Amino acid sequence: MFNLMKSNMNQIVLLEKIHGNAAALLTEQGFTDVREIGSALSDADLIDALQHASAVGIRSRTHMSATVLDALPNLRTIACFCIGTNQVDLHAACMRGIPVFNAPFSNTRSVAELVIAQAILLLRRIPEKNAMAHRGQWDKDAQGAYEVRNKVVGIIGYGNIGAQVGILAESVGMRVCYFDVDNKLPLGNAQSMSTLDALLRHADVVTLHVPGEAATENIINQERLACMKPSAVLINASRGNVVEIAALDVALRQKKIAGAAIDVFPTEPGNQHEEFISPLRGLDNVILTPHIGGSTEEAQENIGREVADKIARFLRAGTTRSAVNFPEIAYLPKHARHRILHIHRNEPGVIAQMNAAFAAEGLNIVAQQLQTQADIGYAMTDVDTPITDALMTQLRGSPATIRCDYL
Repeated sequence: MFNLMKSNMNQIVLLEKIHGNAAALLTEQGFTDVREIGSALSDADLIDALQHASAVGIRSRTHMSATVLDALPNLRTIACFCIGTNQVDLHAACMRGIPVFNAPFSNTRSVAELVIAQAILLLRRIPEKNAMAHRGQWDKDAQGAYEVRNKVVGIIGYGNIGAQVGILAESVGMRVCYFDVDNKLPLGNAQSMSTLDALLRHADVVTLHVPGEAATENIINQERLACMKPSAVLINASRGNVVEIAALDVALRQKKIAGAAIDVFPTEPGNQHEEFISPLRGLDNVILTPHIGGSTEEAQENIGREVADKIARFLRAGTTRSAVNFPEIAYLPKHARHRILHIHRNEPGVIAQMNAAFAAEGLNIVAQQLQTQADIGYAMTDVDTPITDALMTQLRGSPATIRCDYL
């Protein structure tokens, strides 16, 4: 059980140079204590910075572990200003009553454009020609350089970004195939492949757009690289742990594949002053970029607006629509005097006991919503009479209660 400050004392902390429109939007929404920190923080510094925070906004380098969450009893929500949420212990957050939000769509176009640009550059052998020119070598040889027209792009993971890559690829004359563990309807003329190995054997460009989880760790390894054409190229702008870098290094040096573009890595520097270490450094046929798939002005502006709005809606109304780890309750304007947010273990009788406590206090329920997900239940109740300290103490003291607040 956690004790909570009233929501009108909300402090919001934004880390890692989140776009300025996020703080501006939150301020416009009436949040007067919005603090910005320009970098990621160590666990100890993070705990210190968030002691009084109700909400934290992060990007990919800030890690919200169970240990960190245990030290932050006032934290009510975590907002990831990016697509990925693997930097957050989602289960630990859920079991502490903390919904986690992200921006699953806002940088889709930026990532897709980068992938198509890299595909064109790799198939034309531009990285090698560029490196040689910088060394004073003038190599006009066309051998191994190809147009993208009529080439096959194989998309591993046909979600929002993967599908957008397919649309852009068709617009420049490429043929599209994809593999996804879930059945996905094709867009345009894309064709679904029955197995991952079949896609690898067929594609001239292989691009990854999968989540970073146990099932996808090192899905591109020595055996899978051996399935690819010697003239094919590999692009990874998804998660750093989905490609076995040592195996890729060997395949490139032995010319098992023609080139690669890697934007994400198993271990990445914490800041621009820390050296980037990779065995792929120095290879002329490899494009290395510092996790910039979504690093465009347009994407960051869209992400700032989208995620800040989710923070505001949760803190002002308890809305959890599109939370990645939590029961989803859509936005509903608060017309009653108070709104009670009750997060509890998903057990029989919890709502009956809560409503009995309301009745004993003489509270009239104006509206009530309940959603459950696995071990967690989330009830939002609007009441038209004052909330007493005794009632909140009773609700928070229930063995099933994870946390309880009122707006």
